[in-house]
Order: sequence, then structure tokens, then C-alpha cells
Amino acid sequence: MADLKKQIASGKIAPVYFFQGAESWLKEEIEEQLKAALFPSENEAALNTLVLYGPDVTLGQIVSAASEYPMFTEKKLIVVRQFDKLKKVTGKDAAQQQDESLQRYLTDPPSFAVLVLDADEVDKKELEKAPFKHLKAFRHDFPAIKNADAFAAERARESGWEFEPDALKTFAAYIEPSSRLICQEIEKLTLYASDKRPDRRINLDDVCDCVGISRKYNVFELEKAVVSKNLRQCSGVALMIMEQEGQKEGLMNIVRYLTTFFLRIWKLQTPGAQQLSLQETAAMLGMYGRQEFFAKNFIGYARQFSAAETEKAILALREADAALKGIIPSPDDKFTLLKLMQRMFS
Repeated sequence: MADLKKQIASGKIAPVYFFQGAESWLKEEIEEQLKAALFPSENEAALNTLVLYGPDVTLGQIVSAASEYPMFTEKKLIVVRQFDKLKKVTGKDAAQQQDESLQRYLTDPPSFAVLVLDADEVDKKELEKAPFKHLKAFRHDFPAIKNADAFAAERARESGWEFEPDALKTFAAYIEPSSRLICQEIEKLTLYASDKRPDRRINLDDVCDCVGISRKYNVFELEKAVVSKNLRQCSGVALMIMEQEGQKEGLMNIVRYLTTFFLRIWKLQTPGAQQLSLQETAAMLGMYGRQEFFAKNFIGYARQFSAAETEKAILALREADAALKGIIPSPDDKFTLLKLMQRMFS
């Protein structure tokens, strides 16, 4: 995505873009950048931007709209949201004609239009079918964020800020891995810290104050209790986190954090992992930049848990996640938490 932003910023704007993936915030961000690059003012952007929705239009109507000359400027922008849910036409011949009209358009797109086709995540098999297969040369993927800390660190750097390692670890533990939420929280953090941090470094105090995390009962304390394998201490800290954050949200944060924790340990217990350098280990664990410091901790943790203990913990976390989603029955969230702790350490 960084390369795409640079291309647009340098004036290299393609006539067609096909965006597909779950991260709508990032797609909308690129669309706003295109508006700014194409039009000198917000007023001109509003007059010359047409937003269509897949369920309301056919493929032929999209091609027709993109082929019409703009009325007020040299360029126009057409954005089609929910492109994966296009209105169907009746009859095989009609569908083929619309498919051919798209192919003709893509062969020689008009110079006055920029067409953005914005789809949710499309199945790999569907991407090989029409109309998506014709758009391979224009495709940009926006998959769901898997590594919240790496994404958050990169976004902060783009704004001229840097997370201190413990601040990033805490931030990623308490923020849902969604580009929208992460970007919004980073904007709040940088505004909050702008008068306090001339070095433009976000520290743990900033995260705790702005995100609303208790310094006493947080995932760091929970991690210490887990490593000590102290069932009573783990349950106590986890219950306090749930009390601070709300039962459902607190339990979700705990399950997400401990899942990442034990999956990293599991990776380090695979054959050959102990022969990696610290930098290679950090990369394998999804820990970048200043976070490499914490890779040393996980190398030690991997020696403190047996493979059987790690597997048991991961299975217990999967069960807790299923209870949270209502897939398996549970009386309440506290019951789910206490059962998780017992399953992990019994």
C-alpha cells in the first residue's frame, strides 16, 4: 500500500483500480488521496465524483457511467463500492455482452476517468472468474490486519512518531486488529502526546492514559502470572482486567493476547527454531524494530513450557474464543475465563 500511495503522490494515477479485501478504512484512505490528487478543491471533487453501489447497478451501467465525459473538469472519479455484489442481468447473452463491454473498456480506458472498483474480500476461486479475472493488472489487495503491532508501528512512523517497545506491546494487546480502530487510536495518541513529547516518541504512560489501561492490572502482569504458571494469580489478574474494561471486552482482549503469546511459543518450539538468530526469531514471531527486544523473553518462555503444555493452552484458548462467539454454550464470561485458566494450568 505504501508503494501505491507514493505513485499517487507523484502523479502516477492509473485509469482503473480494483481494490479487494476486508480493510475498508485503508481503501477509503486511498480513494481520498485520489480525490486530492485529481481535483484542486473539495468543491470540484464533490461535483466530479460519482459513487455507485454494486447491488444497485449492473456491470454495463458502470462502464457506461465511466465512459461519459465529465461536465466541469478534465477528470472525473467513479467509485463503485460493493463491487463484489453487482446487480445481475437476466440471460447468458446479456451477461456476456456486459463482460465484453468491461474488457473493451479496460483495453483502452478513457483519459478523462479514474474508475475505482471497491470489493470486500473475494474468494480466490472467484478472483479467477469474470469480471474479476479481467482486473488482475489493476488489483490491489487489502487483507485483514494480522499483525496489529507491526501495522501500528508503521502508521505511527508515517506520522513522524515512534512507539517505545513496551508502549507498542501494550497498545497492540488492547486494540482490536482493525486498520480503522488502530489509525483512529494513533491519531488520538499523537494529539494527546504532541505537547508532552518533543522527541515524538509514544511511551507507556501515553498509551495507558489515552487508551484507558490500568498500570496495575494489564496484560504485562497477566503475562508474568502465566509464565509463573500460578493459576490463582492468573485468574485474579484476569478478573481485574475484566472488571476494568467490561467483562466481554476484557475477556476478548485476554483471549487475543494469550493466543498470540502461546502461538509465538509454539513457533519457537518447532524443530530448528532455536538455531535462528535473534533478528530471524523476531521476524518469525512478527516482532519488528524495537520490538526485537521482547523476542529474547519469548526464547526463554519457550523453554519454560513443554510442547504438551503449549498445545493444551492453545486448545483451551480456542474453546474460550468459541464460547465468546456463542458457538459453544457458557453461563457467562467469568465462567468462560475461569474455565480457560483451569484448562491451561490443570
